[in-house]
Amino acid sequence: MKSSVTASIVGLLACSILTAYAASKEDIQAAVKKLGADSYAWKTTVKVPEGGQGGFRPGPTEGKYAKDGTVCISMTMRDTTTEAFIKGEKGAVKMDDGWKSFEELAAAGGGGQPSPASFRGRMFRNFKAPSAQAEALLEGAQDLKEVDGACVADLKEDAVKKLMTFGGRPGGQAPEPKGAKGSVKFWLKDGALVKYEFNVQGTVTGRDNNEMKVDRTTTVEIKDLGTAKVEVPEEVKKKL
Repeated sequence: MKSSVTASIVGLLACSILTAYAASKEDIQAAVKKLGADSYAWKTTVKVPEGGQGGFRPGPTEGKYAKDGTVCISMTMRDTTTEAFIKGEKGAVKMDDGWKSFEELAAAGGGGQPSPASFRGRMFRNFKAPSAQAEALLEGAQDLKEVDGACVADLKEDAVKKLMTFGGRPGGQAPEPKGAKGSVKFWLKDGALVKYEFNVQGTVTGRDNNEMKVDRTTTVEIKDLGTAKVEVPEEVKKKL
């Protein structure tokens, strides 16, 4: 009799825990869906260990997302800040000689070799707005649970590999990352997604076939939900 009662209690506790976790995931799904259906602004910061990723330490990215899917971005890399607008498959990047479309940047290379302009165009072409990135992270999450006010989960290996390679290497298939692992955290406030953070670790192979260890933590803070406005310059409208 005692064993039966104990088993029942354990079963009820397990059901309660699973229900709580399922509700948390449903809350995040609803918050991500709400984010993608409205306007918002965000700031992304990336942290890597000192000397990691070949000494490359990316700067912050700030942007705004409009209800119609138009995105404006200000991305800092080393000492250079680049502005871009994206809508669907089209986009425009501000270069030294003016705004250039993705197509114009793709054609900027010579002799089959990628140029700084074509690299910049490809970087923005592969960009995912936070609403789309958060959705992909949620799909790649497993065993979601609540820890210290955040919903935390490990990421599936395939999801981590995609995050590590930024869409692969142009002109050929790059070797798959080794030892890929990662995790993700989501924070909600009043039913809205206000922050998420993910960490990816592993080893990637560069163009020179040298291996590089990756340990990168990306934090995205969401603000101005429903009030952010994207103003597109006339010159850019012609390219979108």
